[in-house]
Amino acid sequence: MVNIRRTVPHDPTPVGLSVDGLSVSYAGPPVLTDVSLTVAPGEIVALLGPSGCGKTTLLRAIAGLEQPGTGTVTIGDRVVSGAGGFVPPERRRVGMVFQDWALFPHLDVSRNVGYGLPRGERRNRVVEETLSMVGLEDVADRMPGTLSGGQQQRVALARALAPHPSVLLLDEPFSNLDTTLRVQVRTEIHRLLVQLGVTTVFVTHDQEEAFVLGDRVAVMHDGRLAQVGTPDELYRRPTDRWVATFVGEANLFPVDGPDCAGGTTCVTPVGDVPLISPVTGPADLLLRPEDLAVDVGDDGVIELVEYYGHDAMVLIRLHDGTAVRARTGTDLPFVRGDRVGVNYDGPGVLALEA
Repeated sequence: MVNIRRTVPHDPTPVGLSVDGLSVSYAGPPVLTDVSLTVAPGEIVALLGPSGCGKTTLLRAIAGLEQPGTGTVTIGDRVVSGAGGFVPPERRRVGMVFQDWALFPHLDVSRNVGYGLPRGERRNRVVEETLSMVGLEDVADRMPGTLSGGQQQRVALARALAPHPSVLLLDEPFSNLDTTLRVQVRTEIHRLLVQLGVTTVFVTHDQEEAFVLGDRVAVMHDGRLAQVGTPDELYRRPTDRWVATFVGEANLFPVDGPDCAGGTTCVTPVGDVPLISPVTGPADLLLRPEDLAVDVGDDGVIELVEYYGHDAMVLIRLHDGTAVRARTGTDLPFVRGDRVGVNYDGPGVLALEA
């Protein structure tokens, strides 16, 4: 069982982070293009996006491990990259946890955590306190190779936190853990980061992880920020089709002006759907699976039932050939092959430009 405790005081005055107009290129096309992002003091922001979209490059540019071609990075009131200057990584007060944890295999846990700290009695005290904070004081003399994946991940976190950084950066921090341990560790680390109040940016390709941990989520696509907002804003009010389908399951129904009475309600194969804003031309209605009710009827045939324990996802093929996904309770009285009715039973929906 993971046991992370807060026993190390952190900087009582967290600082903010600002990225403005950042672009990074290598030999080919730009990896990042005009990226701007502001992280409030003590805020946790998730960088979410598919592989190759530039998430890790942005994180490395903030850390000082990549030098941008244009743009600035500001930590607190100090410009650390851009405006004719470049502060090296070791002078930025930034802690970083790498995807593979990057522990030194020839150093024990205590020396890994203390790496880079000034020698002396204070270093020993900081190491002990930090290991106690992450629940690893009893393995201080162990070598990293003898630890479990979860323990190694916490050693990497302790090493990043030991110098009391102004900003903490985490690159896919839970990707090397099995599913059960990943959920346990991320919950404990989330609690710890909130308690410490350290400004945090972490990279993930997992939408659930981003929504669980992030106060806000910055969705990246092809080297640009597609949308930044709270999990609810991204889920209910995505800016376009790509964001809508990337951040969750989405049923998209094409409509046009004639389908929508007065522009405020649209007729769809799953019933009349109220709108958040009027439709004046071709658009796609975004219907989330939990907004569809499955009942007795003959609107379509169940093709798949995916059981998750807390709920179930049902794939239904409507008579016009449209496939829709509906989220239901686990007491669903239907099975694959049954004919069912499907009706919209949710709030006003967003119409995305076609």
